Formats: sequence, C-alpha cells, structure tokens
Amino acid sequence: MTDNPQWNRPENPDKDAAGGDRSTPLTKRGGGDPATRGRTTIADGVVEKIAGMAARDVVGVHAMGSGLSRTFGAVRDRVPGGGRSVTRGVKAEVGESQTALDLEIVVDYGVSIADVARDVRENVVAAVERMTGLEVVEVNIAVSDVKLPDEEDDDEQTEPRLQ
Repeated sequence: MTDNPQWNRPENPDKDAAGGDRSTPLTKRGGGDPATRGRTTIADGVVEKIAGMAARDVVGVHAMGSGLSRTFGAVRDRVPGGGRSVTRGVKAEVGESQTALDLEIVVDYGVSIADVARDVRENVVAAVERMTGLEVVEVNIAVSDVKLPDEEDDDEQTEPRLQ
C-alpha cells in the first residue's frame, strides 16, 4: 500500500479537512468590548480610605474623627500591628454607580472652617471620582473640634516616664 498525499487533502479547496466552510470568517466569542464583560464592585472601605487620604491632604485639617474615635485610634496606633487608621472619621455608602460620604474633621485654630470644608469637599470628590469612577453625590462634613496651638495632640506619642 502506498501513501497518497492527496488522501489527506479535502476535495473542495473551500472546505477544511472536517468539511467546514473556510470562506466564512471566524465569529468573535463573547461579543462586544472586553472591558464591558463582567462587573466591578468597590467596597465601602476602599472609598473610605481614598476619601480619608484626600481629606488629610487639605491644609487646615488637623485630624479626622471625633475625640472618642481619636482616643481609641491613638491607643490602637501604639499596639504593634495596629497601625494608623486611614478611615477614622470617614463613613461611605457605596451603590452601583454612586457614593455618599460623611466626614468628621478637626480643624486647626485660625483657619476659615468654610474654606477648609470647601477644599476638603473638592479634594475628596476629585480623588474618589478619579480613582473609582463612582459619582460622588454628597460629601457631608462635621467639624467636631478645633485644635488650639497650646493643646497637646492626642495622636502624638509622648516620651515614656520611665526609661
């Protein structure tokens, strides 16, 4: 028996070896732009971290959170592995395409609270919308305290009394 190379060739040049039509282009799988396939969800904590960092960047913001939360935060900061909480003083509600934020801040004495609040709002909205793509529908700001120049800072670590 001799091998005939033509036995493996399709008789019709427009048909492949399995009999499929070669003249028809391949169809795309999944259909549409790959960027639109699937869903992206963003956790509340992610938005809270972004907003907290953006608010702290504003001149005149001394700290975030109420006196009680800052006290607990100062204790947590001293515990090994506790770390500084970026989300202290920030609460976010995240929907599918929108988010709303509540911030609690402490301002430095002598600054215009209205100007600081406006700057915080602008910085937070810009950062959250740029990084997440979510529409920020509101940023509520509560000023819970004013840091006076002669007040000891709750967040600063003092020298231990014993060495």
